[in-house]
Amino acid sequence: MTESWATFGADLHLDLTAGRGLRAGLTEALREAARSGRLAAGTRLPSSRTLAADLGIARNTVAEAYAELVAEGWLTARQGSGTRVAERARPRRPAATAPVRRPARKGPAYSLIPGSPDLGGFPRAAWLSAARRALTDAPNEAFGYAVDPRGRIELRQALAGYLARARGVYADPERIVLCAGFLHGLAVLAGVLRARRVREVAVEGYGLDFHRDLLVRAGLRTRPLGVDGEGARTGELTAAAGAVLLTPAHQFPTGVALTPARRAAAVDWARTTGGLILEDDYDGEFRYDRQPVDPTPWQLGERRNSRQRLPVGALQALDPDRVIYLGTASKSLAPGLRLGWMVVPPGLMEEVTAAKGFADWASSTLDQLTLAEFIRSGAYDRHVRRMRLQYQRRRNELVARLAADAPHLRVSGVAAGLHIVLGLPPGTEPDVIRSAARQGLALHGLSYFRHPDAVGPHADGLVVGYGTPTDSLWSGALDALMRALPAP
Repeated sequence: MTESWATFGADLHLDLTAGRGLRAGLTEALREAARSGRLAAGTRLPSSRTLAADLGIARNTVAEAYAELVAEGWLTARQGSGTRVAERARPRRPAATAPVRRPARKGPAYSLIPGSPDLGGFPRAAWLSAARRALTDAPNEAFGYAVDPRGRIELRQALAGYLARARGVYADPERIVLCAGFLHGLAVLAGVLRARRVREVAVEGYGLDFHRDLLVRAGLRTRPLGVDGEGARTGELTAAAGAVLLTPAHQFPTGVALTPARRAAAVDWARTTGGLILEDDYDGEFRYDRQPVDPTPWQLGERRNSRQRLPVGALQALDPDRVIYLGTASKSLAPGLRLGWMVVPPGLMEEVTAAKGFADWASSTLDQLTLAEFIRSGAYDRHVRRMRLQYQRRRNELVARLAADAPHLRVSGVAAGLHIVLGLPPGTEPDVIRSAARQGLALHGLSYFRHPDAVGPHADGLVVGYGTPTDSLWSGALDALMRALPAP
């Protein structure tokens, strides 16, 4: 059996039947390829000279095989068009292999589930331009196997400058480790913690269940911290926890910011116990108002009347040796890029790179180079500013609509990010979720994010992701939400 890959026209893989003459075997192989549909109608075949050279046979043998198949109607040959598979050739379909009809997938017409940006806002043209420039300038070795588990130096350098000026992070390129999104980074860190014999990680009492599940699957217990109008109660941290996972700039999902006093308490705990702080800065670019919003009575703690200016920078700046900063492009650009980064304390770099390198040395090199160029060119800043204005406009529209149609319900949290928390009367959350489903609207209630071991009173509310719909669906999603809300 001989195989051939042609170098002009269609790329062919031919099986020549053993024990038959060369011409007969080649003729039958081409006939079967056309008959079965492996060579689609209209496919241009290699020239007789090219195919003969690939097979190591005489050109006349190929020419005779082509001529026989043209005569049979399997191939066509026209001057200037070459030899092609004839349109009449159709693949054989056994009667028993009729296509299976699957029922159409039905889902909600609208979604206000938090966690996603407006995917329709992805900067396709600017990203494509950056990709072209990155490919043009990329060194040849960039297309080989990755050799540095930290990722491409081009992106690490671009991120170091961006994070320092935009988020106040102390980020040397040598301390940045690229990963395929936040979950990948968290998985790497969970392995490092486990290897350090950490058994328990403190987490916020309200947060994402799949973050907690990942830690549990890594063999770590999760202990919830209370959350109130000042953020996570970091004063509850004990020596039993070897690390704590926090969203200090914009607690998810309650929407509050961790106050300076509680930031300091977290850092003091880490210095005293040797623990580590994992900082999830998931939507740090999107802030619309640096003044706090008074927590409403239904919220998770006592009412606060402070009007102090909120700290909006990263917690990592308070102690770069005890805080691991994690960020991603999932909210600022799109989760499908699978690009994230960790800024790692010097004393952990060897352990983190070893853990990452063992399982996955790098994300896509081409995407890393493209994002580096996207940041260096200023396109990233322009995109973030444009989306910040869009999300701020949506948030303002949502708050104004609620004030007009549902003034008995209150919005809490700081003006930031891609979601709000809307308080509900006690006991009404499940009914509102069901009512929204009848309106074709997907929603998550506050209880969806509550840690199963969390203590204290449970507050009813909705976590409304106003960043999720595309522009064309935003108005319909807003109308559906208003219809689902409870009357006074």
